[in-house]
Amino acid sequence: MDMHTVVLGTSGTTAEDVLAVAREGARVVLSPEALDALAAARRTVDALAARPEPVYGVSTGFGALATRHISPELRGRLQRNIVRSHAAGMGPHVEREVVRALMFLRLKTVASGHTGVRPEVAQTMADLLNAGITPVVHEFGSLGCSGDLAPLSHCALALMGEGEAEGPDGTVRPAAELLAEHGITPVELREKEGLALLNGTDGMLGMLVMALADLRALYTGADITAALSLEALLGTEKVLAPELHAIRPHPGQGVSAANMLRVLEGSGLTGHHQDDAPRVQDAYSVRCAPQVNGAGRDTLAYAATVADRELAAAVDNPVVLPDGRVESNGNFHGAPVAYVLDFLAIVAADLGSICERRTDRLLDKNRSHGLPPFLADDAGVDSGLMIAQYTQAALVSEMKRLAVPASADSIPSSAMQEDHVSMGWSAARKLRTAVDNLTRIVAVELYAAARGVELRAAGGLFPAPASRAAVEALREAGAEGPGPDRFLAPDLAAADAFVRSGGLVRAVERVTGPLD
Repeated sequence: MDMHTVVLGTSGTTAEDVLAVAREGARVVLSPEALDALAAARRTVDALAARPEPVYGVSTGFGALATRHISPELRGRLQRNIVRSHAAGMGPHVEREVVRALMFLRLKTVASGHTGVRPEVAQTMADLLNAGITPVVHEFGSLGCSGDLAPLSHCALALMGEGEAEGPDGTVRPAAELLAEHGITPVELREKEGLALLNGTDGMLGMLVMALADLRALYTGADITAALSLEALLGTEKVLAPELHAIRPHPGQGVSAANMLRVLEGSGLTGHHQDDAPRVQDAYSVRCAPQVNGAGRDTLAYAATVADRELAAAVDNPVVLPDGRVESNGNFHGAPVAYVLDFLAIVAADLGSICERRTDRLLDKNRSHGLPPFLADDAGVDSGLMIAQYTQAALVSEMKRLAVPASADSIPSSAMQEDHVSMGWSAARKLRTAVDNLTRIVAVELYAAARGVELRAAGGLFPAPASRAAVEALREAGAEGPGPDRFLAPDLAAADAFVRSGGLVRAVERVTGPLD
């Protein structure tokens, strides 16, 4: 299961390490530096706990109940109770990779030495990850302020040997049984520890990191499908010239144009219309593909800067500072992460929209420049890809609904103590759906463009070598070529799997070399 080992120190982590732990089952180890920092911060918390003056999170209640001073004999119970009461999620179980990212990122903050959690608690968190034990976390419960409270609470509950978790075999069982089977002793929480395990943006951040990885791959795939569509529509590659993009120097635009140009190198289809069916310009969905794809790439780059800052952060309230102070703060607020999650849903929707417009153009005999209606074998007897475009349109419509920002909403909670929340978890959940849908949308365009290119080749006009490699790999993946109508869903599913697995990009890069 393990691909490699990720060592957590005191200075945060990287996106690559999050992906390794969440998706590849990498082993997690706490560095000696982190263990020393944990012990030092704990000594500070223990000293404060022994003082008669109340300290928030150490010897007081929480949130709107922070005014009550808690006597020493009740503090362990207080920490257990916050975990139990806050583990109040509802709805479907969240995906395993999301929960592993959530747990790892909470451990990242704990390892910073700013939370006051004992080293043995941090080690137990690592032990759960390494054993493949994944607490059951539910879809609903986080408002993205004071962190992802309910999701993190379900994880902390498993550390205590309570609640449910999924074992390495995928079976959901009582957490106590799974811990016992792996020789893991449940933790007995002490002052501040329950609070420290709940108070972070870890769920929304983990989903942001994974979405960025998925969208980067999809944007490269979308550059390829746009190039294939341009060929099938007998468009011109002249609009991709580097000098045109240099005078509007958005970085992503230049990258997308360069990718498309490399895919189209050696094409016998581009510009052919100028010989027998003159067009002054191609439609926007063809001509402006680099501008739209590129703007999305630039948004990804900005979102990555936010993710990197958050990956370097220690998010808790209160925090233990290097000078020994324990101070309350608002760093748990999810606004920075929530905003970029919503930005990404917007650009994903727009990318899906332009993909669908090219698909529709390929299927319309009045705009496809000589392709048969709906790319059908015998139009009228056959419907061709008519309903594939319906499915794509339905996905695009859903994408537009998912682009409505969650972060523009706020529902006050905790007796108005938490009166402005980020809804970042909700932004992350809908972005995951958007990324999933976008993959299908790109797959439908690929399937249509490949058929269009093959029909052109049957008439003696041949695509670029990179395009030919993409089409051949798609056919080998199980998505069949032109012909009479057949059960279409399996072909579309094969195209989806081909895009999702990275097969499209790999096939093209074998000809072009690495694309950006």
